[in-house]
Amino acid sequence: MTSAEHRDPGHRRCWVVLVDGARHQIDLIKAEARQRGVDVHIIVDLIHVLEYLWRAAWCLHDSGDASAESWVARHARVLLGGGVQQTVAALEEAARAAGLRGAQRKGIDEAVNYLSGKAEHLRYDTALERGWPIATGIIEGACRHLVKDRLDITGARWGLSGAEAVLKLRAVRANGDFDAYWTWHQQQEFIRNHQTRYRDQVIPTA
Repeated sequence: MTSAEHRDPGHRRCWVVLVDGARHQIDLIKAEARQRGVDVHIIVDLIHVLEYLWRAAWCLHDSGDASAESWVARHARVLLGGGVQQTVAALEEAARAAGLRGAQRKGIDEAVNYLSGKAEHLRYDTALERGWPIATGIIEGACRHLVKDRLDITGARWGLSGAEAVLKLRAVRANGDFDAYWTWHQQQEFIRNHQTRYRDQVIPTA
């Protein structure tokens, strides 16, 4: 939240937060949003939702059954279209139709409870329509490529300021903006070292 506040102090941009679905995590985010007076759109990472669908699938399919994949894909497509309650109803009906009881339907019950409890944060149809992210894979991949591959090398020791400087430079290069940045940097150095110091053609005293 602090980083987002720094990047958008006027709260003019759309704030989207991806979470794994932990209730405590969501409560903390909502509290921070209220404190800062900003609207935050919370989305549960689709990958975590798929994990629950797979647990439900194995209640209805034998271990290793290839048809489980298409079953999960079918329900995932419904969720991506905004059909949370439709998916919940389908899972409950599947459990009844299969005659599952007690521990036999544990995976389905867990999926139903998870989807029902997180429904307000599973509006993937809205997220996709507005171009919001629905999974953290790209973020985790960036953390590995941008941060870990550079800072977590053998024998490296970093202070906060040094690490931040290196990562900013690495981000500029990774984004293909280094040439533009370097031109800007040289201009700023010229202003700082020459134009500002010798303003009005006055040479500063030693």
